[in-house]
Amino acid sequence: MARQIPHTDVLLTLMGAPHAGDQVTTALRLTQALLERGAAVQVWTCGYATLLTQRAQGPDKPRNLADWNRSYPSLPGLAEELLDAFPGRLHWYGCRFCSDDRGVAEHLPQVVLRPPAGYAANVAAADKTLLIGVI
Repeated sequence: MARQIPHTDVLLTLMGAPHAGDQVTTALRLTQALLERGAAVQVWTCGYATLLTQRAQGPDKPRNLADWNRSYPSLPGLAEELLDAFPGRLHWYGCRFCSDDRGVAEHLPQVVLRPPAGYAANVAAADKTLLIGVI
């Protein structure tokens, strides 16, 4: 039996390398804005974007030599903050193939890995789909 994907208002699909531009911060800000306005949101990561929820990175970035006493959240830390703040309304999925292909062994516990063929069910469960990145 196929996994039941919860209905959401928006599916944000992040593809490609998260460090290649401002796409990830734009997507995270958009996700937060939608959630704060009461929307239900899915995030699907594919390609190198699957690294966004890799637990090995930890919740914070490495210390900044210019500001040693201040901590800055990592991308997985930001994703986990959103997931914790909006349970039941934010659903995060990762492409299992892309994750395995890039050696992302352990994701945040809230992230559900799905096969690439499962993406169609995620699209069908959302009222609107927005793809950010490159195919």
